[in-house]
Amino acid sequence: MSEERTAWRPTGLTWSDDGAALEWLTPAGGTRTSPLAVGARLALTVGVDRRCLGLWWEGRRVPCVAGALLDATAKSGQCESCAAIARTRSVATDTRLDDPREFRVYLAHHGSVVKAGITAAQRGQARLLEQGALSSLFLSTGTLVSARRCESLLTTALGLPQQVHTARKRAARAAPGAASSRAAELSAVVGRAAALDWPPGQTWDPTEPADHTVVYGLADDGVVPMWQLDPLRPGVTVTGEVLCRVGRDVYLTTTGRTAAGRTASGRMTSDGVLLVDTGLLAGWDLRRADPDAQPTASASPVAAPAGTSPGTEQDALF
Repeated sequence: MSEERTAWRPTGLTWSDDGAALEWLTPAGGTRTSPLAVGARLALTVGVDRRCLGLWWEGRRVPCVAGALLDATAKSGQCESCAAIARTRSVATDTRLDDPREFRVYLAHHGSVVKAGITAAQRGQARLLEQGALSSLFLSTGTLVSARRCESLLTTALGLPQQVHTARKRAARAAPGAASSRAAELSAVVGRAAALDWPPGQTWDPTEPADHTVVYGLADDGVVPMWQLDPLRPGVTVTGEVLCRVGRDVYLTTTGRTAAGRTASGRMTSDGVLLVDTGLLAGWDLRRADPDAQPTASASPVAAPAGTSPGTEQDALF
Protein backbone atom coordinates (compact mmCIF):
# COMPACT_ATOMS: atom_id res chain seq x y z
CA MET A 1 0.00 0.00 0.00
CA SER A 2 1.32 3.47 -0.87
CA GLU A 3 2.66 5.89 1.76
CA GLU A 4 -0.10 8.33 0.79
CA ARG A 5 -2.84 5.87 1.75
CA THR A 6 -1.31 4.88 5.10
CA ALA A 7 -0.27 8.33 6.27
CA TRP A 8 -1.81 10.27 9.14
CA ARG A 9 -1.62 13.98 8.34
CA PRO A 10 -2.23 16.81 10.84
CA THR A 11 -4.73 19.49 9.84
CA GLY A 12 -3.58 21.84 12.59
CA LEU A 13 -4.27 22.87 16.18
CA THR A 14 -7.94 22.91 17.18
CA TRP A 15 -9.69 24.32 20.25
CA SER A 16 -12.79 23.21 22.13
CA ASP A 17 -14.16 23.25 25.68
CA ASP A 18 -11.76 20.37 26.36
CA GLY A 19 -8.72 22.46 25.44
CA ALA A 20 -6.17 22.22 22.63
CA ALA A 21 -5.65 19.21 20.38
CA LEU A 22 -3.88 18.29 17.16
CA GLU A 23 -6.41 17.24 14.54
CA TRP A 24 -5.43 14.49 12.11
CA LEU A 25 -6.74 13.37 8.74
CA THR A 26 -6.76 9.57 8.91
CA PRO A 27 -5.83 7.22 6.03
CA ALA A 28 -9.58 6.44 5.68
CA GLY A 29 -10.40 10.14 5.20
CA GLY A 30 -11.91 10.77 8.63
CA THR A 31 -10.57 13.01 11.38
CA ARG A 32 -9.25 12.27 14.86
CA THR A 33 -7.81 14.49 17.56
CA SER A 34 -4.99 13.98 20.05
CA PRO A 35 -4.97 16.24 23.15
CA LEU A 36 -2.01 18.59 23.47
CA ALA A 37 -1.79 19.44 27.14
CA VAL A 38 0.76 21.68 28.83
CA GLY A 39 3.66 19.49 29.96
CA ALA A 40 3.02 16.81 27.33
CA ARG A 41 5.92 15.43 25.33
CA LEU A 42 5.63 16.03 21.58
CA ALA A 43 7.83 13.84 19.38
CA LEU A 44 7.15 13.58 15.64
CA THR A 45 9.17 12.41 12.65
CA VAL A 46 8.40 13.70 9.16
CA GLY A 47 7.51 11.15 6.48
CA VAL A 48 7.99 11.24 2.73
CA ASP A 49 5.59 13.92 1.51
CA ARG A 50 3.09 16.70 2.19
CA ARG A 51 -0.31 16.63 0.52
CA CYS A 52 -3.48 18.72 0.35
CA LEU A 53 -5.98 17.97 3.12
CA GLY A 54 -9.02 18.84 1.03
CA LEU A 55 -11.72 21.09 2.50
CA TRP A 56 -14.71 21.27 4.83
CA TRP A 57 -18.02 21.35 2.98
CA GLU A 58 -21.41 21.26 4.70
CA GLY A 59 -20.00 19.87 7.92
CA ARG A 60 -17.72 17.17 6.50
CA ARG A 61 -14.22 16.95 5.08
CA VAL A 62 -14.05 16.41 1.31
CA PRO A 63 -10.74 14.92 0.06
CA CYS A 64 -8.64 16.73 -2.52
CA VAL A 65 -9.49 15.10 -5.85
CA ALA A 66 -5.92 15.45 -7.11
CA GLY A 67 -4.22 14.48 -3.83
CA ALA A 68 -2.04 17.48 -4.63
CA LEU A 69 1.50 17.70 -3.32
CA LEU A 70 2.20 20.81 -1.25
CA ASP A 71 5.34 22.89 -0.99
CA ALA A 72 7.17 22.65 2.33
CA THR A 73 6.88 26.43 2.82
CA ALA A 74 3.07 26.57 2.39
CA LYS A 75 1.31 28.21 5.36
CA SER A 76 -1.72 25.92 5.17
CA GLY A 77 -2.61 22.37 4.19
CA GLN A 78 -4.66 23.26 1.11
CA CYS A 79 -3.80 23.43 -2.56
CA GLU A 80 -4.92 26.48 -4.55
CA SER A 81 -7.92 24.68 -6.05
CA CYS A 82 -9.33 23.48 -2.72
CA ALA A 83 -8.73 26.88 -1.13
CA ALA A 84 -10.62 28.57 -3.98
CA ILE A 85 -13.58 26.21 -3.58
CA ALA A 86 -13.63 26.79 0.19
CA ARG A 87 -13.84 30.56 -0.35
CA THR A 88 -17.07 30.15 -2.33
CA ARG A 89 -18.89 29.15 0.88
CA SER A 90 -17.00 31.14 3.47
CA VAL A 91 -18.46 33.43 6.13
CA ALA A 92 -15.08 35.15 6.38
CA THR A 93 -15.20 36.22 2.72
CA ASP A 94 -18.91 37.19 2.78
CA THR A 95 -19.80 34.48 0.26
CA ARG A 96 -22.29 32.83 2.60
CA LEU A 97 -24.58 35.61 3.79
CA ASP A 98 -27.54 33.22 3.76
CA ASP A 99 -26.14 31.28 6.73
CA PRO A 100 -29.14 30.78 9.06
CA ARG A 101 -27.12 30.36 12.27
CA GLU A 102 -26.96 32.95 15.05
CA PHE A 103 -23.81 35.05 15.08
CA ARG A 104 -22.18 36.98 17.90
CA VAL A 105 -20.16 40.20 17.71
CA TYR A 106 -17.04 40.10 19.88
CA LEU A 107 -14.10 42.18 21.06
CA ALA A 108 -10.72 40.42 21.23
CA HIS A 109 -7.73 41.75 23.17
CA HIS A 110 -4.34 41.15 21.53
CA GLY A 111 -2.07 43.04 23.88
CA SER A 112 -1.41 46.29 22.04
CA VAL A 113 -4.75 46.35 20.24
CA VAL A 114 -8.43 45.40 20.60
CA LYS A 115 -10.13 44.07 17.47
CA ALA A 116 -13.75 43.52 16.51
CA GLY A 117 -15.06 40.34 14.92
CA ILE A 118 -17.95 37.92 14.54
CA THR A 119 -18.38 34.19 15.16
CA ALA A 120 -21.16 31.63 15.01
CA ALA A 121 -22.83 31.51 18.43
CA GLN A 122 -22.68 27.71 18.50
CA ARG A 123 -18.87 27.79 18.45
CA GLY A 124 -18.66 29.39 21.88
CA GLN A 125 -15.13 30.58 22.68
CA ALA A 126 -13.44 28.42 20.01
CA ARG A 127 -13.01 31.26 17.49
CA LEU A 128 -11.31 33.45 20.10
CA LEU A 129 -8.94 30.66 21.14
CA GLU A 130 -8.11 29.81 17.52
CA GLN A 131 -7.00 33.37 16.83
CA GLY A 132 -4.98 33.59 20.04
CA ALA A 133 -6.94 36.36 21.79
CA LEU A 134 -5.56 37.04 25.27
CA SER A 135 -8.99 38.13 26.55
CA SER A 136 -12.38 38.71 24.95
CA LEU A 137 -16.05 39.43 25.43
CA PHE A 138 -19.25 39.23 23.38
CA LEU A 139 -21.34 42.32 22.62
CA SER A 140 -24.48 41.02 20.93
CA THR A 141 -26.19 38.11 19.16
CA GLY A 142 -28.33 37.95 16.02
CA THR A 143 -28.25 37.37 12.27
CA LEU A 144 -25.11 37.14 10.15
CA VAL A 145 -25.92 40.24 8.09
CA SER A 146 -26.58 42.34 11.20
CA ALA A 147 -23.38 41.04 12.80
CA ARG A 148 -21.39 42.21 9.77
CA ARG A 149 -23.02 45.64 10.04
CA CYS A 150 -22.09 45.87 13.72
CA GLU A 151 -18.52 44.83 12.98
CA SER A 152 -18.28 47.53 10.30
CA LEU A 153 -19.73 50.11 12.68
CA LEU A 154 -17.11 49.33 15.32
CA THR A 155 -14.40 49.73 12.68
CA THR A 156 -15.62 53.03 11.26
CA ALA A 157 -16.85 54.69 14.47
CA LEU A 158 -14.30 53.44 17.00
CA GLY A 159 -11.37 52.63 14.71
CA LEU A 160 -11.17 48.99 15.79
CA PRO A 161 -9.37 46.71 13.34
CA GLN A 162 -10.97 43.52 12.03
CA GLN A 163 -7.61 41.78 11.63
CA VAL A 164 -4.40 41.69 13.67
CA HIS A 165 -1.12 40.56 12.11
CA THR A 166 0.40 37.35 13.46
CA ALA A 167 3.66 39.09 14.38
CA ARG A 168 1.76 41.55 16.57
CA LYS A 169 -0.10 38.73 18.33
CA ARG A 170 3.13 36.86 19.02
CA ALA A 171 4.84 39.98 20.34
CA ALA A 172 1.98 40.47 22.83
CA ARG A 173 2.66 37.02 24.32
CA ALA A 174 6.09 38.16 25.50
CA ALA A 175 4.46 40.32 28.19
CA PRO A 176 0.68 39.72 28.34
CA GLY A 177 0.35 41.36 31.75
CA ALA A 178 -2.53 40.99 34.15
CA ALA A 179 -5.98 39.78 33.12
CA SER A 180 -7.54 42.61 35.16
CA SER A 181 -5.86 45.24 32.98
CA ARG A 182 -7.12 43.66 29.77
CA ALA A 183 -10.62 43.35 31.26
CA ALA A 184 -10.62 47.05 32.12
CA GLU A 185 -9.59 47.99 28.57
CA LEU A 186 -12.27 45.78 27.03
CA SER A 187 -14.92 47.24 29.35
CA ALA A 188 -13.87 50.74 28.32
CA VAL A 189 -14.48 49.84 24.66
CA VAL A 190 -17.90 48.44 25.59
CA GLY A 191 -18.75 51.82 27.10
CA ARG A 192 -17.85 53.57 23.84
CA ALA A 193 -19.77 51.02 21.76
CA ALA A 194 -22.88 51.45 23.93
CA ALA A 195 -23.14 55.05 22.75
CA LEU A 196 -23.41 53.98 19.10
CA ASP A 197 -26.63 53.49 17.14
CA TRP A 198 -26.51 49.70 17.21
CA PRO A 199 -27.89 48.15 13.99
CA PRO A 200 -31.15 46.16 14.24
CA GLY A 201 -30.98 42.39 14.07
CA GLN A 202 -28.47 42.09 16.91
CA THR A 203 -29.53 41.92 20.57
CA TRP A 204 -27.17 44.05 22.67
CA ASP A 205 -26.11 41.97 25.68
CA PRO A 206 -22.41 42.46 26.62
CA THR A 207 -20.80 39.67 28.60
CA GLU A 208 -18.10 39.94 31.25
CA PRO A 209 -14.52 39.80 29.90
CA ALA A 210 -13.05 36.30 29.73
CA ASP A 211 -9.33 35.67 30.21
CA HIS A 212 -7.81 33.01 27.92
CA THR A 213 -4.20 32.93 29.11
CA VAL A 214 -4.91 30.25 31.71
CA VAL A 215 -6.40 27.98 29.03
CA TYR A 216 -3.30 28.52 26.88
CA GLY A 217 -0.90 27.87 29.75
CA LEU A 218 0.55 31.35 29.18
CA ALA A 219 1.99 32.93 32.34
CA ASP A 220 1.58 36.62 33.18
CA ASP A 221 5.29 37.17 32.49
CA GLY A 222 4.85 35.72 29.02
CA VAL A 223 6.84 33.47 26.72
CA VAL A 224 9.81 34.52 24.56
CA PRO A 225 10.95 31.84 22.07
CA MET A 226 14.61 31.58 21.14
CA TRP A 227 13.87 29.58 17.98
CA GLN A 228 11.19 29.32 15.32
CA LEU A 229 10.63 26.10 13.39
CA ASP A 230 11.59 26.32 9.72
CA PRO A 231 9.65 24.56 6.93
CA LEU A 232 9.98 20.80 7.38
CA ARG A 233 11.65 18.25 5.16
CA PRO A 234 11.37 14.44 5.04
CA GLY A 235 13.18 12.55 7.76
CA VAL A 236 13.60 15.30 10.37
CA THR A 237 12.28 15.08 13.93
CA VAL A 238 10.50 17.67 16.08
CA THR A 239 10.56 17.08 19.83
CA GLY A 240 10.00 18.99 23.05
CA GLU A 241 7.72 19.49 26.03
CA VAL A 242 4.66 21.69 25.57
CA LEU A 243 5.17 24.94 27.44
CA CYS A 244 1.99 26.57 26.17
CA ARG A 245 -0.33 26.67 23.15
CA VAL A 246 -1.75 29.91 21.80
CA GLY A 247 -3.94 30.16 18.69
CA ARG A 248 -2.32 27.85 16.15
CA ASP A 249 1.14 28.11 17.74
CA VAL A 250 2.77 25.62 20.10
CA TYR A 251 5.73 26.59 22.30
CA LEU A 252 8.08 23.73 23.18
CA THR A 253 10.94 23.59 25.67
CA THR A 254 13.79 21.84 23.92
CA THR A 255 17.28 20.52 24.58
CA GLY A 256 19.99 20.01 22.00
CA ARG A 257 18.43 22.55 19.63
CA THR A 258 20.56 22.60 16.48
CA ALA A 259 21.31 26.10 15.29
CA ALA A 260 19.98 26.97 11.84
CA GLY A 261 22.45 26.59 9.03
CA ARG A 262 24.92 24.37 10.93
CA THR A 263 26.16 21.03 9.67
CA ALA A 264 26.49 17.93 11.82
CA SER A 265 30.25 18.41 11.95
CA GLY A 266 30.02 22.04 12.99
CA ARG A 267 27.04 21.70 15.26
CA MET A 268 25.98 24.35 17.76
CA THR A 269 23.30 23.61 20.34
CA SER A 270 21.30 25.67 22.80
CA ASP A 271 18.45 24.84 25.14
CA GLY A 272 15.46 27.12 24.88
CA VAL A 273 11.89 27.67 23.74
CA LEU A 274 10.92 26.66 20.20
CA LEU A 275 7.93 28.29 18.45
CA VAL A 276 6.07 25.82 16.23
CA ASP A 277 3.52 27.24 13.78
CA THR A 278 1.26 24.21 13.30
CA GLY A 279 0.34 25.54 9.85
CA LEU A 280 3.78 24.28 8.78
CA LEU A 281 2.86 20.77 9.96
CA ALA A 282 -0.47 20.62 8.10
CA GLY A 283 -0.56 17.99 5.36
CA TRP A 284 2.75 16.29 6.18
CA ASP A 285 2.96 12.55 6.72
CA LEU A 286 3.94 12.59 10.42
CA ARG A 287 4.77 9.60 12.58
CA ARG A 288 5.35 9.19 16.30
CA ALA A 289 9.02 9.44 17.25
CA ASP A 290 10.92 8.13 20.26
CA PRO A 291 10.16 10.54 23.13
CA ASP A 292 13.89 10.69 23.91
CA ALA A 293 14.88 11.51 20.33
CA GLN A 294 16.90 14.66 19.75
CA PRO A 295 15.34 17.40 17.56
CA THR A 296 16.82 17.51 14.07
CA ALA A 297 14.37 19.86 12.29
CA SER A 298 15.88 23.15 11.24
CA ALA A 299 14.98 26.26 13.25
CA SER A 300 15.91 29.93 13.01
CA PRO A 301 16.75 32.27 15.87
CA VAL A 302 13.94 34.64 16.88
CA ALA A 303 14.69 38.28 17.67
CA ALA A 304 13.52 39.17 21.16
CA PRO A 305 10.56 41.61 21.25
CA ALA A 306 11.30 45.15 22.36
CA GLY A 307 11.64 45.41 26.12
CA THR A 308 12.64 41.78 26.67
CA SER A 309 15.96 40.11 27.12
CA PRO A 310 16.84 37.20 24.82
CA GLY A 311 18.65 35.57 27.73
CA THR A 312 15.69 35.68 30.08
CA GLU A 313 14.76 32.22 31.28
CA GLN A 314 11.13 31.18 31.11
CA ASP A 315 9.55 29.81 34.28
CA ALA A 316 8.34 26.26 33.88
CA LEU A 317 4.57 25.93 33.73
CA PHE A 318 4.41 22.24 34.60
